Amino acid sequence: MSARTRRNRTLAAVALTAFTLTLTACSDGQGTRDEGASTSTSISSSTASASGSSQSRGTSTGAEQVAAAGSKGTTGSTGTSGSTKASGSSGSTGASGSKGTSAAKGSSGSGSSKSLSAPCTSASVRMTATPVSRPLNHLLLTVTNTGSKNCDLRGFPAVQFGPAQSVPPVFEDSKPQAVVTLAPGESGYAGVRLAAADGSGSNGYTAKTLAVYFNGDAGTAKPSLPAKGVYVDDSISVTYWQYTMDDALAW
Repeated sequence: MSARTRRNRTLAAVALTAFTLTLTACSDGQGTRDEGASTSTSISSSTASASGSSQSRGTSTGAEQVAAAGSKGTTGSTGTSGSTKASGSSGSTGASGSKGTSAAKGSSGSGSSKSLSAPCTSASVRMTATPVSRPLNHLLLTVTNTGSKNCDLRGFPAVQFGPAQSVPPVFEDSKPQAVVTLAPGESGYAGVRLAAADGSGSNGYTAKTLAVYFNGDAGTAKPSLPAKGVYVDDSISVTYWQYTMDDALAW
């Protein structure tokens, strides 16, 4: 065997030994890492388990607190309900305020008092009877309030000329919207159609006296007529009491 061959075999043996030692060292290192990993995993599991227990206890405690808070909240709601009822009771006192409707009745009373003015009577007015040229055969009755208070001219005048026994009819269409109320010094009017303008009336006669009866028991007025008297026939009619002369003579 040559020297070169022995040297090559020696180098090969040394290389094999080094490789074997390297493999052994690597196996020991890996084993160390495995043990470290196992230990780390065990510690992590224990820690996670402990944390889970803590979280469970925390959750349990939190639930108890929520339950306790809920119970207290319910009590609070009952208290609120009680407060609402109390407020409602207090509010009911406001309803009694609605009894103050007496003021409205007072207003009605004032309106009624105006419509309940005393009727005009022969003692509280002055009456005149005046023949007019237009319309033909008409007479105008004028009533003036000579008293110190308002009075009502109600309905229509019931007139009696001379010896006549019946009261003439009224023009129903002449009825005003409201009763004629006279303040002191004011006047009201009524028209009397004495005879038909075309001469169609019958049973005519000349009357020299006139009596005017107020509605109800308000007395009788006897205004003067012209000395020659006035001609009257059976077409005679009167109007309701009016506020103006024009309305009184429109019929």
